[in-house]
Amino acid sequence: MPLPPDTQPVGFGRLPWSALAMLVLAGFLCAWSGFFTMDFMLSGIYTWPRVSRAVALICATIILSYEFIYKEHRARHLALTGIMPVKVVWYCCVLPYMAGTVALLVIAF
Repeated sequence: MPLPPDTQPVGFGRLPWSALAMLVLAGFLCAWSGFFTMDFMLSGIYTWPRVSRAVALICATIILSYEFIYKEHRARHLALTGIMPVKVVWYCCVLPYMAGTVALLVIAF
């Protein structure tokens, strides 16, 4: 029985191109989030609007990583790749987030 077009084993590690685009976009957004979270932490200006903005950014990153990377990979791509969803979240969300924080540290110091 053939697979639906979106789940055909193509691209990197047999992931469909739509999943690859989502993972690249998630990596970019997580790096951006890490960059601006570290900017807040290093700024020394801890007013209520800035704190709430930083907390909202961190919460949004965690929720979007869970909803659109972890759950999506678990539901649609686990059978194709055999890669555990936690490993996908690590490589596509956590490492880019840390890269964004390191990028700001390199720029700042």
